[in-house]
Amino acid sequence: MIKAIDLHRSYSIGKKSVEVLHGVDLQIMRGEKTFLCGPSGAGKTTLMYTLAGLETPQGGCVEIDGVDIYSLSATKRSLFRNKMMGFIFQNYLLMPELTALENACLAASIGKKVDRKRVLELMDRVGLNHRLNHLPGELSGGEQQRVAIARALANDAPIIFADEPTGNLDRKNGMEVLDLLFGLADEDRKTLVIVTHDEHIAQRGDRIITISDGSVA
Repeated sequence: MIKAIDLHRSYSIGKKSVEVLHGVDLQIMRGEKTFLCGPSGAGKTTLMYTLAGLETPQGGCVEIDGVDIYSLSATKRSLFRNKMMGFIFQNYLLMPELTALENACLAASIGKKVDRKRVLELMDRVGLNHRLNHLPGELSGGEQQRVAIARALANDAPIIFADEPTGNLDRKNGMEVLDLLFGLADEDRKTLVIVTHDEHIAQRGDRIITISDGSVA
């Protein structure tokens, strides 16, 4: 479903260019739970963002269901991303002035009418049907991440990218969030790509891809 071919990604720091990805090749199959692991600074988050069409590589290509996403215009790539992908972030990235329900509707509202019934069902499935009208500041970290999971699934995209989704949670809440994410992904046959530095968590996936110094180790 996801194929990366000879990916190169660099950043400019002053007059210096620092290459973060060095010719990465990988494939992720439909329905697979894949963890991108490695030490801090290894390039795993950059790799995830590049696979997701959020950071343009200097070389190589990314194909999703046979579509070379970087051959698309920025507008078409954005529409493709909204249709094909959902995102979960370590810091939740909820809008503080919106309720839990409104936050869960955000991604699904881009360019189309929100399927409110689906979002309400998802909020029930993540155990937050009693917290729909609470603001993020009134929710615990675990509850905020549950809202983020509902938001990621609201547009029924086949791929979910998650960047350290348990990083700001304690072990108990982290495992509960991961259990929830895995359960929902299995029910809806989603492909998961998860960045983590925690190899204990990564052991629960179908496959671990270890990134070291910008390459697949």
